[in-house]
Amino acid sequence: MLCKRIIPCLDVKDGRVVKGTNFINLVDAGSPVELAERYSKEGADELVFLDITASAEKRKTLISIVREVAKAIRIPFTVGGGISELSDIEALLKAGADKISLNSAIVKNPELITKAANQFGSQAVVAAIDIKFIGNEYKVFIKGGREETNLKGIDWCKQAAELGAGEILLTSMDRDGTKEGYDLNFLKELTSKVSVPVIASGGAGKKEDFLAAFKEANVDACLAASLFHFNILQIKELKCYLKDNNVVVRI
Repeated sequence: MLCKRIIPCLDVKDGRVVKGTNFINLVDAGSPVELAERYSKEGADELVFLDITASAEKRKTLISIVREVAKAIRIPFTVGGGISELSDIEALLKAGADKISLNSAIVKNPELITKAANQFGSQAVVAAIDIKFIGNEYKVFIKGGREETNLKGIDWCKQAAELGAGEILLTSMDRDGTKEGYDLNFLKELTSKVSVPVIASGGAGKKEDFLAAFKEANVDACLAASLFHFNILQIKELKCYLKDNNVVVRI
C-alpha cells in the first residue's frame, strides 16, 4: 500500500512565504529557503511552492528562489505560479523542481495539460484547482482566487485528469486558513470520480482533520501551511498520530 503523504505548502509573494485566510489578509511567514530546509529535515514527504501572484501580475515564477529551495531539500518539490508554456515547465524542471503545478493557464488552455504530460510525463504534471461554493454549486477560480470562471468543480477536476494530469491539488477557498477542516464532502465525491491521486488543501486545523481526509475522503495526500509555518503542529507528531490510527505513513 502506498504511504499517505504530508505536504507543507509555501505560498510565496515578493520572495517571502505568506499565509492568509480565504486567499486574503496575507501575513509574513518567513524565508522560503529556510522553511523548505526545515520541512525536509522534519520529515515532510513533499513540498509545494506556489508563487501566488505570478499569474495575476502576468509574470513568470521566481526561478532563482526555486533553484535555492531545490538545493536545500532532499524531498520531491512541486512548483506553480505563472506557468503558461512548455518552455516555462522545462526551465523549472531544470532548476530543480520535480513536478509542475498548473492552474490558471490550463483553464484558458486545457490542451497544455496533454502537451505537458506527453513531453515531461504525467507524473510531473499537477492540476491545481481552486474551488469556492457559489450559490448552490462549486465553481472554479483562477489567478490566485481573484477570478471566477464558469467551470464547475467536479467537472473540471475530471477533465483535467482525463487530459493527462497525474495528480489533482484541490484547494477549498472557503476553508483556506480557517482551520475548520478540509471540505470532506467535495473530496469524497472527487476521489470516487477520478483515478489519479488527490491532494487535499484548505482548512487543516488539527490532527483529526488530516485523519478524516485520509479515512473518510480517501485522499492520497494532505497539504497544510500555517499549521506548520507557525509551529502549531509538528510533522513528526502528526505522522505518529496518523500511524497510531492505522494510516500508512513514512516515519
